[in-house]
Amino acid sequence: MEFHDIIKKRYSVRGYQSKEVEKEKLEKVLDAARLAPTAVNKQPFQLIIIETRGREEELKTIYPAEWFTEAPLVICACAVKSESWTRRDGRNYVEVDTAIAMDHLILQATELGLGTCWIAAFNVEAAREVLKVPDDVEPLLFTPLGYPDAEPRGMGRKKLDELVRDQHW
Repeated sequence: MEFHDIIKKRYSVRGYQSKEVEKEKLEKVLDAARLAPTAVNKQPFQLIIIETRGREEELKTIYPAEWFTEAPLVICACAVKSESWTRRDGRNYVEVDTAIAMDHLILQATELGLGTCWIAAFNVEAAREVLKVPDDVEPLLFTPLGYPDAEPRGMGRKKLDELVRDQHW
């Protein structure tokens, strides 16, 4: 599959089959996050892989949607600010780096026929409690990971000329 086709195929999956994700596919998805570019190659993130079976109610305290726990796995991308690069003006890149890693993970999952859904609007305190992360590790993003069992919603995109500011465009 061409890269542009993968980008066009990706959508926020809000329904999953109970079919397990093969170990080889999970490793490939996780490796895609590892290979993501980060500022000064600091890789200031951690990934937590959670098996949903038997933990549905606990995980719903983090994000209550039924489909969140339908997938066999949920992945949390955590930011580790103390390990990240900070620009001279004080701008820390931990959130950017973690987001890039999650995006690589999601695109690799799409190429492998797996579904994901980028989740940032979750209960942070519940996530900290359920995942038992140390104080210096911040749960930043979640995604279920599994085989899709829902069709994409018709989400439109802005036209390119609405997004690009270039005098030569």
